[in-house]
Amino acid sequence: MITEIVEFEVKPGTADRFIAGVEASQPIFAKSPGFIRLELHHTIENPLIFVLLIQWESVAHHMEMFQKSDNFVLWRGNVGQYFAKPPRLQHTETKLAY
Repeated sequence: MITEIVEFEVKPGTADRFIAGVEASQPIFAKSPGFIRLELHHTIENPLIFVLLIQWESVAHHMEMFQKSDNFVLWRGNVGQYFAKPPRLQHTETKLAY
């Protein structure tokens, strides 16, 4: 299992609409192969910053299957208009958890 970590900076005044767009996208992720779970975090120190954590079975499930699918187009359609700049993306592999 891997975790996709995406940091978004949204345009001022769009935080609530961005959250609603992520929530509306839950069914899109749920039907995507390899999807496990999703969490959206809102940064306290900077209200324009959100961090999305998505767990996938593998990097390929995210990068090859999801990002090259119609589901990705639908996802971006729900949230893309709120981005102040391109999202920052990385993948991690859990080594320790307590």
